[in-house]
Amino acid sequence: MESGQDYSAAGVDIEEAQASLDSVREAVNATHTEQVIGGIGAFGAMFRAEFGGMDRPILVSSIDGVGTKTKVAQMTGDYSGLGHDIVNHCVNDILCQGARPLFFLDYFGCSKLERAVFNQVVTGAADACAAVGCALVGGETAEMPGVYLDAEVDIVGCIVGVVDEALRLPRPPVVAGDRLIGLASNGLHTNGYSLARKVFFGDHGLSVRDPLPGDPDSTIGAVLMRPHTCYFDAVHSLIGQGLIKAAAHITGGGLTDNLPRVLPLNVQAKINRRAWQPLPVFEAIQALGNIDDAEMYRAFNMGIGMVLVVDSDNAESVVQAVNESGIPAAEIGKLQSGPQDVQIV
Repeated sequence: MESGQDYSAAGVDIEEAQASLDSVREAVNATHTEQVIGGIGAFGAMFRAEFGGMDRPILVSSIDGVGTKTKVAQMTGDYSGLGHDIVNHCVNDILCQGARPLFFLDYFGCSKLERAVFNQVVTGAADACAAVGCALVGGETAEMPGVYLDAEVDIVGCIVGVVDEALRLPRPPVVAGDRLIGLASNGLHTNGYSLARKVFFGDHGLSVRDPLPGDPDSTIGAVLMRPHTCYFDAVHSLIGQGLIKAAAHITGGGLTDNLPRVLPLNVQAKINRRAWQPLPVFEAIQALGNIDDAEMYRAFNMGIGMVLVVDSDNAESVVQAVNESGIPAAEIGKLQSGPQDVQIV
């Protein structure tokens, strides 16, 4: 009697999945704090909820993905930054509520599991978690032929953090006269890649190895694969000092759609676009794609990865502190009476 089919014949290799997990076990375990109970491999990750020094701890959660930046990674063959991307994106999201990260879980989906790619992504995520004191406690690896195209990967992350209620953001009153502090991005971060890929690779037939128009010392691929900036070290201590009223992570939707999420009714953000110089990658996309300003500020971060709302008396000291942390920052506007939206002038 002939032997029957097995799972690997259908494109799912359980042994490779286990070997891939073993290849990252040391890096993942290195992120574990005393609050983590057990190691990876259990049906559920356990975390001891001890929040010393907090009167009323609030848990804050977020989930996100790196989107079609994975397609650029596929073109370059370099997946090493994608783990940093997803962790830093999620850390920045909960930072906007004032939270510090506690633990993180990842999802890695693919058509066929390639151990080297998996290792790059998960090791990068572990490194990014360790940098902010966050435990990588588990994840899901899904090998799904027929759902994902060959060589495609999908990366998603979920984070849980904590903030004492007295320090949670936004912290009223957010009022007309408050100042807006822009924290520099290093590129697209994890948003706008579908449009960027269309402009560079679809409409103009460029390669990831071609020099970026306007920046001949950098290739398009290298610029597009810069890891998402993490703002935790620059901002969290300022929140603890009571210097930050609100924070907006400038992701999908750009300044136009993200800043109003932290504004009260009848308060408008007025932003001076001349307060900073857009990065060459945004200038190249706009010129090659013939994209108007309104669409650029809605699709991309335009060089500002996070905006802090501060009292006018604290603006100078906050800018100085963020700059000293290594993140370029500048006052880019103010709040005024008006509709709950953003005016870019």
